[in-house]
Amino acid sequence: MSRQCELTGVRRQIGHLVSHSNIKTKREFKPNLVDVTLASDALGRAFRLRITAAALRTVDHNGGLDAFLLKAKEEQLSTRAAVIRRDLKKKLAETIAA
Repeated sequence: MSRQCELTGVRRQIGHLVSHSNIKTKREFKPNLVDVTLASDALGRAFRLRITAAALRTVDHNGGLDAFLLKAKEEQLSTRAAVIRRDLKKKLAETIAA
């Protein structure tokens, strides 16, 4: 399981641990990943995703998974989230056409 958010694409970052004597050693900053189940109203089902806590707050702020995915750029989403987004757009296009 990779240390990457499925919705925002946030990954681990590399930096320095700086001591009092200014000696720098490599360290990594890991994202705060949580396993959540988010429900899609339009598709009528729930999806288990591994996202950051900040992305979870953003999903809530935007009004749910559907609204977040419609605003998100395709290249920052994981392959699973991109498939969910495509299915969502298809479903919304069907409801508008009908």
